[in-house]
Amino acid sequence: MNGRLHSEEDLVIPADLLNPFVHRLELSTTYEKIKTGIFTVAVLPFRVLAIMLLLIMAWILACVGLMGLTEQELRARPMTGWRRKLTPLICLLGKSTYQAGGMAITVKGRQATRREAPILVVAPHSTFLDASITYVTGFPSIIVRRESGLNPFIGKLINYTQPVYVWREDPNSRQNTIKEIIDRATSDLDWPQVLIFPEGTCTNRSCLITFKSGAFYPGVPIQPVCIRYPNKLDTVTWTWEGPGALKLLWLTLTQVHSACEIEFLPVYHPSDEEKKDHKLYANNVRQLMAKALGVPVSDYTYDDCRIMTRAKQMNLPYASELVEVQKLRTKLGLSQVNIEEKLLMDSPYALRSSISYKEFAQYLGVSPTEPALQQLFKLYDKDCTGVIDFREYLLGVLVVSKASNMEEFLELAFKIYDHSGKGLMSMSDLTQALQHTLHIPTEDIQQVFQLLDMEGRGYITYNEFKNYIQQKPEYASLFSGNNSRKAPHTKRKESTDSVLRDCKPKAE
Repeated sequence: MNGRLHSEEDLVIPADLLNPFVHRLELSTTYEKIKTGIFTVAVLPFRVLAIMLLLIMAWILACVGLMGLTEQELRARPMTGWRRKLTPLICLLGKSTYQAGGMAITVKGRQATRREAPILVVAPHSTFLDASITYVTGFPSIIVRRESGLNPFIGKLINYTQPVYVWREDPNSRQNTIKEIIDRATSDLDWPQVLIFPEGTCTNRSCLITFKSGAFYPGVPIQPVCIRYPNKLDTVTWTWEGPGALKLLWLTLTQVHSACEIEFLPVYHPSDEEKKDHKLYANNVRQLMAKALGVPVSDYTYDDCRIMTRAKQMNLPYASELVEVQKLRTKLGLSQVNIEEKLLMDSPYALRSSISYKEFAQYLGVSPTEPALQQLFKLYDKDCTGVIDFREYLLGVLVVSKASNMEEFLELAFKIYDHSGKGLMSMSDLTQALQHTLHIPTEDIQQVFQLLDMEGRGYITYNEFKNYIQQKPEYASLFSGNNSRKAPHTKRKESTDSVLRDCKPKAE
């Protein structure tokens, strides 16, 4: 996406668009590779052992502190007496796990008391290692899925924070969660502060995405808290597209030194207008924190993450850019007229694979001088060749808006990659359609095609392919009537429970 777009009209392209859900991490130098290899053997085992011992000690203390308490009692009133006095010791052990892993935590500013600010708002949220904030702030109550609290090991530490649970199976979960946050924040009892990551998901810290409103409904003063990781090699960022949790943990534990900075900003007191408008309150706090962090704000939301996840599960090309594609289409008015669907329905045979920017503008019926259209074209012209594969654009746009399950996705892909426009798929057409859906290796696709085209016609139909693949156990479930969107050969980054959260959506 870097560089300049070359086309017939020699377009000038605006600055690259931010994508906060992508993180690239590779050991690019020989020094980094050698150092990582040496530390993996000589240092990693000892760091892991020390971390496990410290966590086990913290878990034992949590188990002792929770003895005799039911879940109802934990939710009804704050812990007191000797149970409360165990909290600083658990936090000390928690902070020690980061020191044992080679990470130094620096704290700037002063944490407000609960009386000054019942709620702590933390951003940006970029990694499971953000769990350090719970130890630094004295085990405040966190927002967490009920399933996480049932974990026999990490669940004890989570429950010790007296969290606000999100009950996914409860249709009223969102309303109940908001109500509990308000009750905690406005209670006269000595509850711990409530800690919330208002972004609701992990980003790469390039910007602050839209804040959810949960922390701002009570209308009470909040304290913004900023987290930074000022490291030369970013081994902590855990986004929807990038390294998995285990790789990040391995690379972090094999660094000589890692740093985390936590800055407590002054308490923010909402105005009367902000108390009445929680979205205004959230946006103003986001602007304040973005200024302190020196990053822009962006109107991405967690719903955008779900679009990306769906696109990745379906093996769509340019999955990480589809959120921005949808925003640019809306800006250009394409979402309202559904021009892409009309193109596919009315004249699929006229749609060519490689098209120039001028042809792209003509297809969509938009003026070539529109900056948003230039940006949209650039998202697909990564190599700055001046041409894009229009079928890849159509597939991404139409699957996100139309396909509710894998069967519909396959049918749509077959129609898009059918050069004849008559439902007759050549070997080349079938290969491209299946590589962007089921991720089947080329040689396997060729074998399937030959089996279905015994007469040497040079083409097969969608129904022939569907009837064949329904007989295969590994693919039959795609046509069983369920709405599973996951292709058999694609891999999805699964979440890992942490003391803080699992990078899954939280109630507002």
